[in-house]
Parts: sequence; C-alpha cells; structure tokens
Amino acid sequence: MDHVAIMKRSWGLTEKILSGQKTIESRWYKLKCRPWSRITRGDLVYFKDSGKPISIKAKVSKVIQFQSLTPTRVAYILKRYGRDIGIEKKRTPEFLQRFIDKKYCILVFLKDIQSVNPFEIDKRGFGMMSAWISIDGISRIKL
Repeated sequence: MDHVAIMKRSWGLTEKILSGQKTIESRWYKLKCRPWSRITRGDLVYFKDSGKPISIKAKVSKVIQFQSLTPTRVAYILKRYGRDIGIEKKRTPEFLQRFIDKKYCILVFLKDIQSVNPFEIDKRGFGMMSAWISIDGISRIKL
C-alpha cells in the first residue's frame, strides 16, 4: 500500500524528514481516521507540503497505534517519541496542549528516506481537506 502524507507547510516538517531530524510521522485524532489500521511495515509514504508537489518518499519500518488517550498518555508519547517526531524539547508543552484532547495517535516509523523528483497528485475523491491518502499504488493519483 502507498500513502500520501500532506504536511502543514508552516511547520517545516518535510525539511526535518529530509535532514533526519524527524524519523517518525505522527497523526493525532479525536476519531479513528486514515491511516489507522491501514498502514503496515513495508508500505511507502510519500510526503508533500500543502500546496506543493510530492517531494519525499520513505518506507515504513514500524507502526504503533495508541487509543483511549488521556493527558498523561499524550505527555508520555511526547516525552518518549517527541524528538523523533520532530518536536524540539522546549516546544513539548505547546504540542501537549495541541494534542491533549486527542483520543488516538498513530506513530509511523520511517526508514530509507529519500528525495524524489517532485510530482503533483489528483486528490479528487479523497476530500479536498484530506491530510492522508491511502491507495493501492501512487500511480493511480500521480499526474
């Protein structure tokens, strides 16, 4: 399975992925959404900043899913994995507040991270606000 992770450009996370500062992609939800239970080791994740083409590809080495989160569990996840998620230690309290009401978290561990020749995708049918797309093959949506 292939996946497209659409990143908030202002957070600068794609640069952190390429530099190796960010080796875990995290998604935090109030309700279960993609890629919950749809991503496994060996899958490929393509990354793009919002409004930009896909420019990075990585292989999934491991996935951990957390549910029934409490503020204590959110704090634990941030303490244990925050650096690899790309969160500087001094910004942990800010992200704790951002995620404190979330009930689900998925951690996608990345390996074999590489730049790819930038390409656009067709998101029709996935919802214009979709921040994660799971497909049988990237060629289905590659323009």
